[in-house]
Amino acid sequence: MILASIQGLFLKKQSIQNVEALVIQAKNGNKEVHHELLSSYTPFMKKTASFVCKRYINEQDDEYSIAMLAFNEAIEHYELGKNASFLTFAHLLIRRKLIDFIRKESRRKEINIGQIPYEHGDYQDAFDILESSHSFDQFTAKQQVEDRKQQIAIYESLLKPYGLSFQVLVKVSPSHEDSRQTAIQIAQIIVETDEFYEIFQTKKRLPMKELEELVNVSRKTIERHRKYIVAIVILLKSDLHYIKDYLKGRMS
Repeated sequence: MILASIQGLFLKKQSIQNVEALVIQAKNGNKEVHHELLSSYTPFMKKTASFVCKRYINEQDDEYSIAMLAFNEAIEHYELGKNASFLTFAHLLIRRKLIDFIRKESRRKEINIGQIPYEHGDYQDAFDILESSHSFDQFTAKQQVEDRKQQIAIYESLLKPYGLSFQVLVKVSPSHEDSRQTAIQIAQIIVETDEFYEIFQTKKRLPMKELEELVNVSRKTIERHRKYIVAIVILLKSDLHYIKDYLKGRMS
């Protein structure tokens, strides 16, 4: 769970209660404490932003500035006694601000990323969402479900140029384990061989002739599982870790 790991990194020297006590001091006008919180939790902001954006975020990126502003807003709007820790609240605000930024950027560039999950609302909504989960574990579990849905949506967009969809992938998945293993191994060969992957990427097809010469599998067999192999190649070249984890046991 990403938020649990983030908290583990930055709460070794002080308890959640101590952090929240400092937040209240900062909220009440203690500028020194406010500055210290922003400085001390810079790694937390970057890690949260990197998780949301699915790439490394440094302090020069716009996304980091947005994360820092959101963290600052979390300090200003946090209410002690609500059924959520400060860092949980801050994580949620950073995530929502970044998703809003990504949506605005996508509209500006006329790119449709409507699949990204987003809940509208003000700061009270953020508390309500967390309170309704009843526990931190339930909240992070719900977040993981959202992230899985987002990854499936991204995978769908990657499959589309090849005339595939997640539903098609389910239908064409080999029914026998040995056939599935063979298809996955062929996909791994394509990914690990630069010239094979270049053919795949530029011509949107499998390097059939080259594969026939390399693997002890007939062209007919490769063609039968072509759609599945294509889908696995796309997956292996992606950062879709949830979907990869699903296949991990079969890719050993």
